[in-house]
Amino acid sequence: MIKYTRLFITFLLAVAVFEANAQSTATTSSPYSRYGLGLLDDQLLPQNIGMGGLSAAVNTIGGFNSINIINPASYGKINFTTIDAGLYSNATTLSNDINGVKTSQSNSNFRFSHITFAIPVSKHSALSFGLVPYSELGYSYKTSRTGLGSGSPADTNVTNYIYSGDGGLSKAYLGYGFGIGKHLLIGANISYIFGNLEQDQSTEIPGLYGVLDSRIAQNNHVGGVNYDYGAQYSIDFSETKHLILGYSASASSRLNVQNSLIVSQYFYDSNGNQNVAADTLVNNQSPNAKIQLPQINHFGISFVKEGSFIIGAQYSTGKWSNLTIAGVNQGLQDSKTFNLGGQFTPNQNALNNYLALMDYRLGIIYEDTYINVGNVTIKKYAATFGLGIPLPHDRASLAFYKINFSAEIGKQGTQANGLVQENYVNFHLGFTLNDKWFQRYRYE
Repeated sequence: MIKYTRLFITFLLAVAVFEANAQSTATTSSPYSRYGLGLLDDQLLPQNIGMGGLSAAVNTIGGFNSINIINPASYGKINFTTIDAGLYSNATTLSNDINGVKTSQSNSNFRFSHITFAIPVSKHSALSFGLVPYSELGYSYKTSRTGLGSGSPADTNVTNYIYSGDGGLSKAYLGYGFGIGKHLLIGANISYIFGNLEQDQSTEIPGLYGVLDSRIAQNNHVGGVNYDYGAQYSIDFSETKHLILGYSASASSRLNVQNSLIVSQYFYDSNGNQNVAADTLVNNQSPNAKIQLPQINHFGISFVKEGSFIIGAQYSTGKWSNLTIAGVNQGLQDSKTFNLGGQFTPNQNALNNYLALMDYRLGIIYEDTYINVGNVTIKKYAATFGLGIPLPHDRASLAFYKINFSAEIGKQGTQANGLVQENYVNFHLGFTLNDKWFQRYRYE
């Protein structure tokens, strides 16, 4: 029988997370979010992040049903009603070195991260739906040159180039996964990706009173359908030992976008106040434009000993050189990512040793991102760790609860060629429920 109190609380939580994700405020402070669609989110739950981002060849984790959005084939292993909701925070330090002058800046952000559900449909199939972040856009920085942009030391006038961006995209999905025979799982998601991406680029010459400054303002209001699909194949060495091969992909698709591009001129008065735009040079409105997303592929392998450990590796690639917005290629490069990680549970049946019941996770990530600045590929290096903390429950009950925590410590970018290096720590906290909500009782 459905417990209506649980449904009510879950509904409130879902609404709160939806409202938090639907906002267009920045939840990152990275200058590299300026490119493409912003910084892409992995769309993973904390239990996968703690293992270095393993997902393509992962289904149940440590005996718990876990929702793995990246490979919907994994839904075929879900046999309990599963809910997972969580929070995210990060701390980032930006640093650069220009002609021996070193500067740094620290930022932090916090937000709700995800709400996901899975409901068994049959013994070997399940339905899943939820809301997760897709990308984040947030930056504000300034570069300056003398000589009206020429860099000439004879001209002391300074030209400021000011860049800012705000917004992000979210992903609401509905998926189904099922098993064919004993070894094969297949699944697919249909998703709706939506949000706003706002970017401004200004050129100002503060030392010359009366000079018109200029601004390029671009806004993209996005909404469109995307598809994910995947498969997993298990090779059994015994009842508890399995080798899992996994493949999943996000299909190349076209999203609708209402695109606007406005180029305007403005000036500051004698008191330093910015006046309204004096003139609009360009005003292009494209209400029926498109974003062409690339094909993204994930290949994974993992070895599992049920109730004890999982270890695996994964390779992912995205054809981001094909990304276009309103018919304009964004000048990105193809991405590739390598993931390695695993989990160990000392004794999931321990009665008197709580530490032995916990899941311990480690992983590493290497990524060539889709960003290339001045022929320099922006790379990402990270190490991850995580904990799965089971909560006490009535052993006669069919409800199981777990808190999943993960941290990702990494570096993105470089100080070479005047670029920015980001040192960051991301924290993810999730609450997982496994329960039997829909079952029939017989009374004798």
